[in-house]
Amino acid sequence: MRQQQSPTNHPLSSRSLTRIGLIAAVYAALTVLTLTLLSGLAWGPVQFRLSEAICVLALFTPEAIPGLALGCVLANLVGIALTGSGPLGLLDVVFGSLASALGAFWMWRWRRRWALALLGPVLANAAIVAAYLPILLVALGFYTIPFTTISLTGSWFWMYVFGFISIALGEAIVIYGLGWPLAHLLVRSGLAQKLSGDNPPKSN
Repeated sequence: MRQQQSPTNHPLSSRSLTRIGLIAAVYAALTVLTLTLLSGLAWGPVQFRLSEAICVLALFTPEAIPGLALGCVLANLVGIALTGSGPLGLLDVVFGSLASALGAFWMWRWRRRWALALLGPVLANAAIVAAYLPILLVALGFYTIPFTTISLTGSWFWMYVFGFISIALGEAIVIYGLGWPLAHLLVRSGLAQKLSGDNPPKSN
């Protein structure tokens, strides 16, 4: 006989939807706070989005994947208004959110190996965001690669290389410097077990 699935374990249960919504709200709020306090350091070629630290929730629950993606959509929509990027800001809404979803999926996939899992958001954001960032920067009035005299309009390849390295470094600092300790704190506090519903994965 086929076992009936309980409402709380159903993928689209109200409990799951609530968790997804909460994760999205926290990510969006922290991103907007970072945009407000750090200005260019939250969306430019050198990024330190403190909200990326909570990507480690994907170590404990797959609900973090849609939650972080939705949170990124909401945050980037607000970012359009704050940065004045206009319709081109939709590139960040679509592809930035895709990077968040892929990074979270990687983290869930490798949740038993934290050092490898945390590389997901680092590589996804560096590879995807760096591809369209030069277009946004030009639209906002930046015409050279930061700290250099290399033109953005004629040097997409070098801007991509610069963006990949700088975004990866900023993301790694937040993910490993803030996210990893946060993950340990969640395990010690018992919150990770509540999220995972079983024995949460530990660092190895």
